[in-house]
Amino acid sequence: MARKRRGYEERRKGEMPLPSEEEGTMPCIVIRNIGGGFLEVRCADGEVYKAWIPGKMRRRVWMREGDVILFLPWGTKDMKGEVVYRYVKDEVRKLIEMGYIDEEMLEEVGEELG
Repeated sequence: MARKRRGYEERRKGEMPLPSEEEGTMPCIVIRNIGGGFLEVRCADGEVYKAWIPGKMRRRVWMREGDVILFLPWGTKDMKGEVVYRYVKDEVRKLIEMGYIDEEMLEEVGEELG
């Protein structure tokens, strides 16, 4: 018997995580894929960080340039941190409505990419 394929939205359970100052997470946009499980991201504070993709996400969630992610900085001098979550388009619209992301930030990165 063939297995039913479920869409990406159906597989996601629960609510999307929001950026939180208590946890130290912030929304960022992927600028480029460096390789070796690392991305270069621009965050809401204007800084450019090097983001590590944890193993549980590496093979399940594909990250592309222009994707919006939830990022947790490690608090070290080398400006590194880890990816916590990747938002889909509907979730990005909700974040813009809630005021977590500026549309200007999305446009700036879009101009840099192409």
